[in-house]
Amino acid sequence: MGAQLRVYKRRIQAVTATKKITKAMEMIAASRIVKAQRKVAASMPYATELTRAVTAVATGSNTNHPLTTEAESPARAAVLLLTSDRGLAGGYSSNAIKAAERLRERLAAEGKEVDTYIVGRKGVAYYGFRERKVSGSWTGFTDSPEYSDAKKIAEPLIASIQKDTAEGGVDELHIVFTEFVSMMTQNAVDGRMLPLSLDKVEEESTEKGEILPLFDFEPSAEDVLDALLPRYVESRIYNALLQAAASEHAARRRAMKSATDNAGDLIKSLSRLANAARQAEITQEISEIVGGAGALADASAGSDK
Repeated sequence: MGAQLRVYKRRIQAVTATKKITKAMEMIAASRIVKAQRKVAASMPYATELTRAVTAVATGSNTNHPLTTEAESPARAAVLLLTSDRGLAGGYSSNAIKAAERLRERLAAEGKEVDTYIVGRKGVAYYGFRERKVSGSWTGFTDSPEYSDAKKIAEPLIASIQKDTAEGGVDELHIVFTEFVSMMTQNAVDGRMLPLSLDKVEEESTEKGEILPLFDFEPSAEDVLDALLPRYVESRIYNALLQAAASEHAARRRAMKSATDNAGDLIKSLSRLANAARQAEITQEISEIVGGAGALADASAGSDK
């Protein structure tokens, strides 16, 4: 019985140590969410105004440009998937990967070839394990991305959209990331970055009561679009990286809180079992003492006779 009690004590000590680690990780993730939220809020005005500027240029000119003009029969698309570098974040990366798989199937059903670009070690490992081709990958910054990271990711994507499909280029750019809604809700979403859907942007502006500004373009609308193309792609990727980082921290905080709560419940259960084992051990010792005392008493009574 004493051996069983020692086993329970060792397990309680191990679970208690794990609980301290998960609690610390929960607190770290909670502190990082606030910083990530501030970065997301700070990036929104620039991305919004840039989109409005691109829309104004496109609607005010008849220029055919990869930023705004859809191919008559698109044959190739690029998908950028944002996952995490580290685990212990619940279903964060797996949900994004599932959304990317659904998008890939939809594009394939439309007769389009898909080039995959991945951010984060989890996505790279998923595709590497299945020996799937990856056109580009980036790791090491998913929990705290910078604008320079977005520029680095955007370069090959912009180069691919500017090439003809016969030369290995693509007709569309899509992105899959986890949208930060609240501390408890994060949704894996996909969206088309290029070509920009002008009708959708105009509809959103109308719903908000906004009026697109009028511009004169110098030297030409095409040159303006050429200058705005990398800025637009970079801003969209940067905003998605920031939202994904905030979602990752929120998912990790929720997962670590669940692990901490489960560790507490397990400690309570093990403590009850340890107490039961201790009581059984005490009862057995008392029984042995009483039995021994009774045997001595019987032996003494027999010798008196």
